[in-house]
Amino acid sequence: MSGPGAPSMKDVAARAGVSLGTVSNVLNRPELVSERTRKRVQAAIDALGFVRNESARQLRGGSSRTVAYVVFDAANPFFTDVAAGAQDATDAAGLALFLCNSGADRERQAAYLDLLEQQRVEGVLITPVDPADPRLVALSRRGTPVVVVDRGAGPQHCSVTVDDVLGGDLAATHLLDLGHRRIGFVGGPRGIGQVADRISGAERALARAGAGPLTVLETEKLDIAEGRRAGARFAGLPSARRPTAAFCANDLLALGLLQQLVQLGLRVPDDVGIVGYDDIEFAAAAAVPLTSVAQPRHRLGRTAAELLLAEARGGGGHVHQQVVFAPELVVRASTGVRRIASTVA
Repeated sequence: MSGPGAPSMKDVAARAGVSLGTVSNVLNRPELVSERTRKRVQAAIDALGFVRNESARQLRGGSSRTVAYVVFDAANPFFTDVAAGAQDATDAAGLALFLCNSGADRERQAAYLDLLEQQRVEGVLITPVDPADPRLVALSRRGTPVVVVDRGAGPQHCSVTVDDVLGGDLAATHLLDLGHRRIGFVGGPRGIGQVADRISGAERALARAGAGPLTVLETEKLDIAEGRRAGARFAGLPSARRPTAAFCANDLLALGLLQQLVQLGLRVPDDVGIVGYDDIEFAAAAAVPLTSVAQPRHRLGRTAAELLLAEARGGGGHVHQQVVFAPELVVRASTGVRRIASTVA
């Protein structure tokens, strides 16, 4: 062998008694090599434990057989469900899907985008910190297709998202129909587009019903711990103006809110009705099963990956598409049954 490291193609050629070109043909164009020689080369490969450097081969060819999904928050099951849908499409295309977690950090996102371009991935799916980030446009212009997931994008990219304004409207309308007139919103920061859209939808529903205003308890993040902190603030509001129901920006916040309110002695849904967003698996499994606005998570990911592959392999005739799905309300025990409007202050 040539040295203490991993066996090389030269080592395989020497053991099989063939040229380096013959080994290359066996690996890349086996139909050009006789069956007897192929078997001899394969026996040498097996004996040496040779593993081809697939990434180097692909990079020499111009691109790797990989696609990346830069997720906004890998701790949120919503994004892993979206990634599973994307993987269905990439598996069918014979590609590997890599996940990169930006953690809502702009600098980390930028570092991942630079690295993925260097690795010459076939394309990038991304739920961006900022959909207007000029890096996304620059990446596309330099030849790496980009599809924005769970957020709308301009005509320069394909995008796949859900109508979050409608989702906010559905949640608030459901609570209004149950007799609630003091409704709170838990979530933030407002600078996150999905949060702003869900607030807008809820405010639209309240205005249409002549109710409101929406009481907003802004959070720093969209996780269970922030939901618990919001629960403590929520319970601390004077009872005369405390909302009788809460719409949360996602299910993680809603689960944290539910836990904290119950711990503090408030009953869900008798004292406070709660609606989440995303309808992750844990929503139905909560101690009080959670009413939630469902997004088609797998379909989001699969559709985004299909658009990305169509752009990457479609040549110059690709036309960007902005796909928008409609959310659906899934009603469970956390909002209870219709209340008598006269009992609501």
